[in-house]
Amino acid sequence: MYIMRIIINHGFCMRLCDLTPFAPAVIDYVEDVLELDPIAKRLRELGFVQGEAVSLVARGPVGADPLMIQIGFTRFALRRAEAHRVHVNPANPAS
Repeated sequence: MYIMRIIINHGFCMRLCDLTPFAPAVIDYVEDVLELDPIAKRLRELGFVQGEAVSLVARGPVGADPLMIQIGFTRFALRRAEAHRVHVNPANPAS
């Protein structure tokens, strides 16, 4: 069963690909674009799960693609389309 998540205005949610470099954020959820989205599933398997701290480290030189994303001490190169599936909330820099 395909479930679409509706965001109620409880805070400011944005997409990972729209983060400012080195701005701290926390993952809210990974959106399934398709009913059985293999990319969203793989992102969750790699650690893109709710509550994880994440930051955008760098953007590629051509069209800002790929993006270098950091979760903990691990860095990932993601296409903008992949990062667009990840919804984040800006984090308090002190946390």
